[in-house]
Amino acid sequence: MSAKKKIKHTTDTATGKAKEAAGKAVGNESLVAKGKAQQVKGDLAQAGQKAKDALKH
Repeated sequence: MSAKKKIKHTTDTATGKAKEAAGKAVGNESLVAKGKAQQVKGDLAQAGQKAKDALKH
C-alpha cells in the first residue's frame, strides 16, 4: 500500500472515531452515525489495499 493511501485511510478512521466521540459527548446522534460511517469507510479501504498488496506478492 502506498504511504499516501495508508495515511488517508488511517486518517479517515481516526476522524470517524473523533466524530463519533464528539457526537456522543454532545448527544448528537447524526454526528455519531457519520463518525461510524467514516470509520467503516476507512477500515474497508485499508482492507482493500491490503488485499491488493497480498495479491501482488
